[in-house]
Amino acid sequence: MKSLPFHSHPDLLVGLEQADDAGVYRLSPELALIQTVDFFTPIVNDPYQFGQIAAANALSDVYAMGGRPLTALNIACFPLKTTPPEVLKDILRGGMDKVHEAGALLVGGHSVEDPELKYGLAVTGVVHPDKILTKAGAMVGDVLILTKPLGTGIIATALKGRLASKEAEAAAIEVMSRLNKDAAEALEGLEVHAVTDITGFGLLGHGMELAAASKVELTIYASRVPMLSWAREYAAMGLVPAGSHANRRFCEQHLTVDPRVAQVNLDLLSDAQTSGGLFIAVAPPHDAILLTRLKDRGVADAAPIGEVTDTGQGRICVLL
Repeated sequence: MKSLPFHSHPDLLVGLEQADDAGVYRLSPELALIQTVDFFTPIVNDPYQFGQIAAANALSDVYAMGGRPLTALNIACFPLKTTPPEVLKDILRGGMDKVHEAGALLVGGHSVEDPELKYGLAVTGVVHPDKILTKAGAMVGDVLILTKPLGTGIIATALKGRLASKEAEAAAIEVMSRLNKDAAEALEGLEVHAVTDITGFGLLGHGMELAAASKVELTIYASRVPMLSWAREYAAMGLVPAGSHANRRFCEQHLTVDPRVAQVNLDLLSDAQTSGGLFIAVAPPHDAILLTRLKDRGVADAAPIGEVTDTGQGRICVLL
């Protein structure tokens, strides 16, 4: 996209030049529109669960911007010649149920015949123009909080190799299909400076984006990061997706790592997530209030994993 011209507008509050989680357009002094789209190929075998995960993933970008989803449109690519139409019905049912769980409405969509199955949503949400949360704005002294455990990419790789246990599969599906709705609502009224959601670039990649946008340096403590236990086991077996290796290579020049940090932890910090948690920079003492709210709302895995330690150009220091 960098070779294409960017068009500015006084009401375009978040556009292409910010590279944030969604676009935001101001409709009035009290109301702004959030727009996002996401779709991908199946990562689990069950069509209904795939639909739920894909929908939760697309809805997450609205929550990451501090907004509330209103409507969604299906995006479906389906191999009609090789796959029963009942599979598509179950995918769409899973997506619809997740949209309704978010309090939004499914209002239509578009499908094409394609040799490779894909599904996702285009989502529209709303936010007050003064309450938009972006990747920029993190400040020195902020506490970094992550609301979901890492490791779903590694478990998905183990599933493809038929090496994942039923327990690991169930845990990963629960994490990926869980909405970030409760986590986003817990931010209301607190001094939150920056938010993003952890998806394909992993914690390190999205953390680096947040750090670069905010012009700060982050410190992350590997031992504090919530991780799915099965993912540690599979990473130690070498079941790390190619995207995770690419994430690590992309971040290396902006990364300082304590030599005591185990390789398996670095693999998990780089792990490409699907529908991961919110990564939040919040000012003390609001971090303690936020953690209490998250626990009260059932976001049990939420944990403080580091802090913003200095101004800078987007570096991350990983300590034990």
